[in-house]
Amino acid sequence: MRTRITDVAALAGVSAGTASKALNNTGQLSQETRARVRRAAAQLGFTPDARGRALSSGRTYTVALLTTDSSGRFSIPIMRGVEDVLSAGELATVLCDTRDDPLREQSYLRTLVARGVDGIVVTGRRTEPRPSIDVPLPVVYALAASADPADASVIVDDASGAAAAITHLLGLGRSRIAHITGPADHRSAAERAQAVATTAGQALCGEALFGEWSERWGRQATDLVLRQDPDAISCGSDQIARGVCDRLRELGRSVPDDIAVTGYDNWPMMALASRPPLTSVDLRLEDLGRRAANLLLDAIAGSPHHGVLELPAQLVPRESTLGP
Repeated sequence: MRTRITDVAALAGVSAGTASKALNNTGQLSQETRARVRRAAAQLGFTPDARGRALSSGRTYTVALLTTDSSGRFSIPIMRGVEDVLSAGELATVLCDTRDDPLREQSYLRTLVARGVDGIVVTGRRTEPRPSIDVPLPVVYALAASADPADASVIVDDASGAAAAITHLLGLGRSRIAHITGPADHRSAAERAQAVATTAGQALCGEALFGEWSERWGRQATDLVLRQDPDAISCGSDQIARGVCDRLRELGRSVPDDIAVTGYDNWPMMALASRPPLTSVDLRLEDLGRRAANLLLDAIAGSPHHGVLELPAQLVPRESTLGP
């Protein structure tokens, strides 16, 4: 027979109401009482009835992750971080892909509000501030900040990540650094390029080259920057850096003996598959997701945060700068 809340209460020596409050983390109970009830529930293998829990609390214990990132390149790591936090409170996470379609986004929002989700984490594949979402629910923005400063947003400090890569190259004695990056109208490309120029100073040979976030652009741009005789090439993404490494190898240039190369994003399928593996800047997207989830839980509990929280990126050195 299914274990009931009354069985848990009897084993813990409390009333059924107290047992319910302890398992739902509500009410004014001592930590010792909550712990005793949870031990009893674990001993009996008790699983709360999600429907009853929702009805008694007025919540659905469901959070939505609304994203424009159809490939999952950024949203999946962020969702893993969100789930790390929410699963501890037995909250479910639902992924909603808007495919960068405003009409689809509005449709999802109407559905999520109608279903009574507890809150929404909004993310995407670009870092430009996005329009604020007008819904009667707690909302936290991750990776791309809300355009409304009153909203809670968690973003990556792109400038510090790019600066760390250049500081690493300078520390290795590289004195002629070129920079290849993505589209000039992308905030992430522009911020990284500016940080590279500021940190490299006189060591920067020529202006940054803006193009596509692609291996093809990396190969094409390599032929252009080689005219500047660099001993290092800083790249705005791992895709570009992998293309750079491929082209240098085709031209008989050794990485890193002749030219050191750095990437950005620390995307395993690019950074680790590159020949040689790439020194790259990790966006720490799972940490971003965990921080966003904690801010959302605070908002659900009635203590919302406001403003933009910027998290540091992390340089991960590998063979493309350090050698074998």
